[in-house]
Amino acid sequence: MGLLALAAFVRQRMQAEVAVINQRLDNCPPDAIAERARAIEADVVGLSAMTTTACLLPGVVEAVRAARPEAFIVLGGPYVSASDRLVLGAIDADAAVPGEGELAFEQLLRARFDGGDLGDVPGIMWRSPEGEVVVNPGVTPFVEDLDSLPLPAYDLIDLPAYWGRKTTVPILRRRYATLITSRGCPYQCIWCHKIFGKRTRMHSAARIIEEMEFLHGKYGVVDFDIQDDTFNIRRQRVLDLCGTILDRGHRFKLAIPNGVRGDIMTPEVIDALADAGLYMCMFALESGSPRIQKWTRKNLNIPRYLDACRRTAERRVFIQTCCMMGFPTETEDDLDMTIETACDSYAHTASFFITTPYPGTPLYEWVRENEPEKLEGLDYDLRNSSTMRVNLSDLPDEVLFAYQRKAARRFFSKPDRLYRILRDHPQRLALPAYLPVVAFRMVKKMMS
Repeated sequence: MGLLALAAFVRQRMQAEVAVINQRLDNCPPDAIAERARAIEADVVGLSAMTTTACLLPGVVEAVRAARPEAFIVLGGPYVSASDRLVLGAIDADAAVPGEGELAFEQLLRARFDGGDLGDVPGIMWRSPEGEVVVNPGVTPFVEDLDSLPLPAYDLIDLPAYWGRKTTVPILRRRYATLITSRGCPYQCIWCHKIFGKRTRMHSAARIIEEMEFLHGKYGVVDFDIQDDTFNIRRQRVLDLCGTILDRGHRFKLAIPNGVRGDIMTPEVIDALADAGLYMCMFALESGSPRIQKWTRKNLNIPRYLDACRRTAERRVFIQTCCMMGFPTETEDDLDMTIETACDSYAHTASFFITTPYPGTPLYEWVRENEPEKLEGLDYDLRNSSTMRVNLSDLPDEVLFAYQRKAARRFFSKPDRLYRILRDHPQRLALPAYLPVVAFRMVKKMMS
């Protein structure tokens, strides 16, 4: 979604032709991307990557540089935002834009092609003609009024091609689209990114409805994934959106797979979302230990969280939760509290992840300063949170990973939970496809 938003903004503000490639969806090796850049005579090639896929960037940059030497290569996305000045030292690109991209990217392009000075663009990194990496002072600017942005450039992708791909919503095939309705999160959880800052900026309910109705009219989309960091941060906006959906007679389906803040979900908001079509929601717990909640700065009110889970489940919304195990200072008692809390919740499914410190987060900085040896050998390349090999706690590896298996076994062994999964899953015929995943989590051992 970030690339589509950036493409739409550039087209709105400048006379530019834009093309988008999803390397994973299109299964494009570096040479194919480079050939595409050469074929369209690209003046600028922008590349975005997560930390776990950044290992692919050097090969892509090298291939593009060989095929289209005159192209100006710009890096962006979560990896760049987390890497700061290191990124251009490792990758032979021309510039890098950390954080939110629209305003800084426009300024960068104008400096590059209209005779300006790259040194005047706050917060970016760039390579001087002598090859020196320059880090500009300041921070890349944020868009204050999100409603001023154009709709994402959906015309640049084949949206139906995504409908058969596995997503974070437990349904195998559906006619869906992803929505980002806000940027930034005011909470201070130490494991989380800060790409969009710690102040929340939001699309209005009217702007969200405009995008939903556009996607429904043009592509027949009826299912929407809301991927905000904290969708329910402003209660009235949620109520306005749900009311508008109902007032206009839409029969949309809503999923919130990235999560809500469970302890601020009021009965009024729960009922409004359920009435508007909510069928799946992530209620992230992270830890059932009040001490760990405080240490990680999430400070979740666990009783309120459990009550919101119960109320939402009573509306037949399928609830997922996720927990993190192995924080620094975490004890067996803390882990037991997490397992007990997750099992006592009304969540239908749960994932128990081993805590992984990602660059650019306060957790990573804490480990680097206090226990740097635990970062040695940590390999992010082409991995995900289920396959990382790390233990930040003082517990032996075999103890921590045994707790992870124990948590999955206990959570999924409750008969009433299995009944509710069968009753409430939005696509019951798809359940057999997920059985191997559950079985693996119950018995897996972390491999070195």
